[in-house]
Amino acid sequence: MNTVKHYIEILNQTYLIRLLKPYEANLGKRLVKSPKIYIRDTGVLFALLNIKDMNSLMGHPAFGESWEGLVIENILSELPDWDGYFYRTASGVEIDLILEQGQKKIAIECKASIAPSVSKGFYIAMEDLKIEEAYIIAPVKDEYPIKKNVWVMNLKGFINKMKAK
Repeated sequence: MNTVKHYIEILNQTYLIRLLKPYEANLGKRLVKSPKIYIRDTGVLFALLNIKDMNSLMGHPAFGESWEGLVIENILSELPDWDGYFYRTASGVEIDLILEQGQKKIAIECKASIAPSVSKGFYIAMEDLKIEEAYIIAPVKDEYPIKKNVWVMNLKGFINKMKAK
């Protein structure tokens, strides 16, 4: 086990993977406490999975997870003043990425769909963590609200919005 941790740490320190730490909140709930691992370069990921073109990617079971990794990597790279975490309870309530800067928290859900929707668990997590602003990052052209303070937008639009704040 120590050998695996050692290799993971080497991969993390050489920027091949990103370890996303869990958000630790004192809510009296059982939280997932092990970090999530993302391969930072989706080109490397696709080569390892033998995905050669867009059609192969679209039908691959890793499509959604690769989108999530791409979104998280770009956001955290472009917004270095924000700390990033994920949140998941043992019962499956989840937020893909929580950006935190001081007392400000933003929830982000990554959806590889042009008609994204989120589960009830996403809203439960927002309520549990008292997050008032959320974004669903999807491959869409135009941004639009789906609920009060919850917007669907593309990755570039989100990063530009955050940099303008």
